[in-house]
Amino acid sequence: MNIQFCGAAKMVTGSNILIETKKYKILVDCGMFQGSKKVEAMNFEEFPYNPSEIDYLILTHAHIDHSGRIPKLVKEGFRGRILSTKPTYDLCKIMLLDSAKIQEADVEWENRKRQRAGKKPIEPLYTMDEAEFSLRFFEDYLYEQMIIINEDIRLRFKDAGHVLGSAIVELWIKEDGETLKLVFSGDLGLPNKPIINNPEYIDEADYLIVESTYGDTIHEGLGESTEKLIDIINKTVLRGGTVIIPSFAVGRTQELIYELNKYYEYNQEIEEHMRIPIYVDSPMAVEATNAFQANSSSFDDEAKNLILKGDNPFVFLNLRYVKDQKESMALNKYTFPKVIISSSGMATGGRVRHHLKHNLWDERNSLVFVGYQAEGTLGRIILNGAKRVKILGEEVAVKAEIYDLEGLSGHADQIMLLDWIRKIKSKPQKIFIVHGEAESAKALSEKIEEEFKIETIIPNIHDKFVMEKQTIELSESVPVESIHLKQDINAELENIYSQLQSLNMRKDKLIDPELLEREYDILKNILIELQQNLMDLNIMVGK
Repeated sequence: MNIQFCGAAKMVTGSNILIETKKYKILVDCGMFQGSKKVEAMNFEEFPYNPSEIDYLILTHAHIDHSGRIPKLVKEGFRGRILSTKPTYDLCKIMLLDSAKIQEADVEWENRKRQRAGKKPIEPLYTMDEAEFSLRFFEDYLYEQMIIINEDIRLRFKDAGHVLGSAIVELWIKEDGETLKLVFSGDLGLPNKPIINNPEYIDEADYLIVESTYGDTIHEGLGESTEKLIDIINKTVLRGGTVIIPSFAVGRTQELIYELNKYYEYNQEIEEHMRIPIYVDSPMAVEATNAFQANSSSFDDEAKNLILKGDNPFVFLNLRYVKDQKESMALNKYTFPKVIISSSGMATGGRVRHHLKHNLWDERNSLVFVGYQAEGTLGRIILNGAKRVKILGEEVAVKAEIYDLEGLSGHADQIMLLDWIRKIKSKPQKIFIVHGEAESAKALSEKIEEEFKIETIIPNIHDKFVMEKQTIELSESVPVESIHLKQDINAELENIYSQLQSLNMRKDKLIDPELLEREYDILKNILIELQQNLMDLNIMVGK
């Protein structure tokens, strides 16, 4: 059995791993390369395998650096099965189409220049139609389900706590009578993040493939970063400025809205002039927020409890969702203090570049980064201290105050990554370190080898390795005592009971005429599915 690293090797983007057995070819992720022009040109290179020969693609989550080349894969012949969690599929329906729209727009602009220069036109990486077609191959599953792919391959998704639907992949592959267990961390989140659950732990692995985005970094606490963000906003307001927050449309934006909702909704001491408008200026972020609301069953307990009490955490009085371009352009003409949350998160494209062009030069304003900035991106260039940058063809002075709040990052830091490995009961025989720049991966590698005495490998792109079982017997699952199984099912039953109680207390809202007129079919379908699931449970326990 071979493993080949076709992306995110000594870099953070382009996640793409190939597993080859005698009978099957399996991909884990098929992400887009993001960053400098040189890095992004890698998206147009041929895959180092034949897409038509790939049987399965397992997707850890929806972010474009993990999913963005799926339409290209399908365009070039892939006709296998794509397996993901349901929220990941829902988000990919938004993100892949948005990515295709950007590809088409960029190529249209480039071809106008090429036409004037007498050059041949170029084609986009993929089109909207090709992105739409690729979605037909998705199959969505729930966390903790044991998915029997075939007689030789089993799969389970566990919550990675990075973004809605993000998954750790446990993959069991049988070959020549032996079963090898591979675990892919995907992108691991930090504990106690808003909305989503903490990353889950695994019990055992033969081989572990782990991310290292912040393998050399220790984040400040989330609470500390949130307090800093509020402080930055308030200071900027008092000097009459605007706060610009480049934010990933999926995940980070919703987390920011959630935290700001808690501050503005529940803090009665805020003076009225300090309740400035918060603009979410990203069509995709608006759609993604709707997808979040459609997957509230995947939220953490705090977010669920807010919803059960009747509070929608994605709505508060001074929050505005900007949908059309005209309103977006008008934001830069408003002179009053405000916060603009806009994508893209690394400032490589999207509406945020227009806001930076109009605000970066003004020392009253603040620019706040809340996520990883890849090498070569505008975000990294500004963070590295550039005094002037080129934005949309114009040179702009960097005079706004610049902040980097790593505690709001969606990625685990070195402490969390080591703790996650520490919790593995039966340790892997080898660990591959990916999804991190060389320095970050090296720092994590040294820490792992020092503490766990496990061989680590930091692959180069396209490196291929043979995997085989070195121990005679490694249990595929650590036995769980019956009492723990009972506690697990009881906890699930209690959750169902409390949710039904909450609905019963608010059933008048379910039959509100306005809601029925707007959402009758969706409401009816949910209730039918709920009844079916309850009947299935009753049959299961019936005599």
